[in-house]
Amino acid sequence: MTAIRITVTKTAGSVPRDAGTQMLVWQDRTEGTIGGGALEWQAMAEARRMLNDGRQSHDARIPLGPAMGQCCGGSVSLLWEQTEVLQLRPAQPLWIYGAGHVGRALVNVMAPLPAYDVTWVDTHADRFPQTDVTTLVASDPARVVKHTPLHADHLILTYSHEMDLTLCHAVLKHRFQSVGLIGSATKWARFKTRLAALGHSPAQISRIACPIGDPSLGKHPAEIALGVATAMISAGKRANKERTA
Repeated sequence: MTAIRITVTKTAGSVPRDAGTQMLVWQDRTEGTIGGGALEWQAMAEARRMLNDGRQSHDARIPLGPAMGQCCGGSVSLLWEQTEVLQLRPAQPLWIYGAGHVGRALVNVMAPLPAYDVTWVDTHADRFPQTDVTTLVASDPARVVKHTPLHADHLILTYSHEMDLTLCHAVLKHRFQSVGLIGSATKWARFKTRLAALGHSPAQISRIACPIGDPSLGKHPAEIALGVATAMISAGKRANKERTA
C-alpha cells in the first residue's frame, strides 16, 4: 500500500522537532511523528490528499505562529514524498555492561531513543529482563570490547569492581567515542592509579567519565539514568553540529 513520507527538511526558531525527523502516512495509519499538534495534523491531511490525487511530491515552508495559530515563534520546512520507507539516520552504537538496577534503568531510557543502537552485555542470561535490545552473554565481558565499533559509546556498571577495571582497561586499548564508569570518588581514585600501572597515560584515563550521571539528581537508578541520558544526548547534538558546521 502506498504511503507518503513527511520529512522536516529545515527549521528556524522554536519548533517541535529537528530537521531530519520523518514520519510515514497511509490512508489508515501512521508511523513516527514530526512533533504532534496542529502541524502534524495538517501535514497528515496534506499527505492523504496526495494519496487521493496521485501527486508524487510536495514541499512547503510553514510559519507556525501565523499559519497554525500556535505560540511557537519558528518555522518548519516540510517535504512530502510518495514512498513507504523511512530514511533513518545511522544509530550510534551504545554498549552497556551490566544488567543490574542501574543497567536496567539506563536501557529503559536509552533504548527508545532512535539515535542509539544498544547492545547490553552481562555474564549470565538470567540477569537480563525481557527486552527488545540486543543482549550478549559473556563470561568475560572485557573480551568482547575488541569486537565493538570503533566509534561506540561504552557505559560500564557491572556487579564487580574488578570486572569494571578490566573493562576500562580493554576499552582504553580500543578506539571509542566515549566511556562512562559508575563509581564513587574513592573508586575512581583507585582505578586511576591501577590504570596508570597498566600503562595508560593520564590523557587516556581522563577520557573515562566517572562518576556517570548528574550527582545533583541523586543516586536512585532512574536518577542516574536520566543524568547519563541527558549528558549523552547533549554530547551527541554537539558532535552533530560540529560535523555539519
